[in-house]
Amino acid sequence: MFIPRDIFTEEHELFRQSVAEFAEKEIVPYNAQWEKDKMVSRDIWRKLGQAGFLAMQVPEAYGGLGITDFRYNAIFTEVLGLTGCGGPAIGFPLHSDIVLPYILDYGTEEAKHKFLPKMVSGEYINAIAMTEPGAGSDLKSLRTTAEDCGDYYLLNGSKTFITNGYLCDVAVVAAKTNPSAGAKGISLLLVEANSEGFSKGVPFEKVGLHAQDTCELFFDNVKVPKSHLLGEEGQGFRYMMELLPQERLVVGIAALAGAEAAFYTTLQYVKERKAFGQAIGTFQNTKFKLAEMATELQMARVFIDRLTELHLSGQCDTTLASMAKYQMTDLQCKIADECVQMHGGYGYMWEYMVGRIYADARVQRIYAGTNEIMKEIISRELLKDLRPEPAKA
Repeated sequence: MFIPRDIFTEEHELFRQSVAEFAEKEIVPYNAQWEKDKMVSRDIWRKLGQAGFLAMQVPEAYGGLGITDFRYNAIFTEVLGLTGCGGPAIGFPLHSDIVLPYILDYGTEEAKHKFLPKMVSGEYINAIAMTEPGAGSDLKSLRTTAEDCGDYYLLNGSKTFITNGYLCDVAVVAAKTNPSAGAKGISLLLVEANSEGFSKGVPFEKVGLHAQDTCELFFDNVKVPKSHLLGEEGQGFRYMMELLPQERLVVGIAALAGAEAAFYTTLQYVKERKAFGQAIGTFQNTKFKLAEMATELQMARVFIDRLTELHLSGQCDTTLASMAKYQMTDLQCKIADECVQMHGGYGYMWEYMVGRIYADARVQRIYAGTNEIMKEIISRELLKDLRPEPAKA
């Protein structure tokens, strides 16, 4: 019925099975409690590290497995998404696939040896701090500053909506090292959470992603060693633009998996739930809706698998990743809404997976760049050769 997924080998499928077994045993049974706690436990991070599921691409010299095949990362994100546990499905991939590349690509040797082994083991949890109360998608408007004080930077400012923020041990922080230089004045710093002057707000009361410890971070004269500068001073904006395609692809992968989870739990539900003496799956409206969703999901799956394949060879550019991010997150919201409707009143109950997926899905269209920004990026590429007509005399 479905197009074969031929980008994966037997080894990949064995890995998929091991992640699924781990998730069924160590994540799904505890998610309800984590939602009440507004964060996952530190214990699960260590278990993930022990299983070899965190930061798999870190070279052996820094305590990792050195697995550079992104398909393993994609499988990990997909399997988590299929559990319907939204918080873990976002927080764990962010640690390995969104934050970690900044340290791998731009960190000093001192920083790599200090932080990477602990990120592999799950002893250290990381976060990325870009968004501010007055600067979301417009990263050039950052107001957090890092003043050069010789051997260190003096960091002042605040960040908001930071995923993994409350539990984080270290954060990649975007700050202005030259406030008058616009985008060229932005630098990236590795900031340890135990630094004097670094404080955290309480986890936010959110509409969804209740197990995700999203919070504010505050920096009050925090001293950051020069060895914790990532790459070159003033190049932070460029580094973010270079790594955002993978972030947006990861969000797309997670969103599609969440949509598939909503669909499959609903498919089972309509086979069992009866109305007017028969399974609701026998009604024409139900059958047509299922057919529509299955078709959309199949087309999306082919697209995401192809982009995953392109990413392996460095060909998934900003435009394609933006397409994936906006289209998959829009689709997740659409599928989740249809599936809640098919569940009737039960779909609005938190104990049903589809209700949680519905609540968790909405923010996907906002973070990692709003979907409106994604469309702006795509349209710029489409119209890059367009030149304004010369003014008439």
